[in-house]
Amino acid sequence: MTRAAGAIAVAALISFGGMAAAEAKDPVVFAAASLKNALDAINAQWKAETAKQATVSYAASSALAKQIESGAPADIFISADLDWMDYLAKKDLIKPDSRVTLLGNRIVLIAPKDSPVKIDIGPGFDLAKALGDGRLAMGDTSAVPAGKYGKAALEKLGAWAGVENKIAQAESVRAALLLVSRGEAPLGIVYATDAAADPQVKIVGTFPENSHPPILYPIALTKDSSHPDAAAFLAYLQSGKARPLFEKEGFTVLSKPVTQ
Repeated sequence: MTRAAGAIAVAALISFGGMAAAEAKDPVVFAAASLKNALDAINAQWKAETAKQATVSYAASSALAKQIESGAPADIFISADLDWMDYLAKKDLIKPDSRVTLLGNRIVLIAPKDSPVKIDIGPGFDLAKALGDGRLAMGDTSAVPAGKYGKAALEKLGAWAGVENKIAQAESVRAALLLVSRGEAPLGIVYATDAAADPQVKIVGTFPENSHPPILYPIALTKDSSHPDAAAFLAYLQSGKARPLFEKEGFTVLSKPVTQ
């Protein structure tokens, strides 16, 4: 694990004691790492309007779901795929009537901003040749949504066999982004929103939407949420006030606006 990746892990995996202390004051949100820029802006706007704020912990959806399963006191969970929300739903750990599919996204191939690489992503494209002796940065392909989407796309396009032994797997999509941003990997697969958030990388190809399952972000209150402001913040995230801040970061807003 790189120092950058380790720093993200330490920052994201907050101790339960610390989260419990935060919960007494603010609603606690566990959110996929790719949402950081958008949610930070929305949280700041909510605070400016209401004098209230959420405490947000960012990490891979898989890690956050496991923390909730282990008893971490989160009020809201936002996953970067349906699988991890379904995982908690099957364990009766969310409030099903609060669940909404909030956002959509795309996955892209990135390189450091000064890279000369140009790739036309399509069936049979030679990603292994473009990598050379380098590694492809991705979220953990067995658990992290961005990694799972990326692997599915590479398999569909016939490129996985050539690169499966050249993967630098990271514990979140933002950790994969950092590997490319810092020049530790020549190429990486991240969400389009992540690429837009880091000026040290550039998009060198976009994966066809039909090469992987739809990229969807569901949101829900956790079953044990009791914070009086949790439902209000969840509604704010679905409101017309939050919509432009999501769209500014490149997300597609899928849910109908909730009136505030």
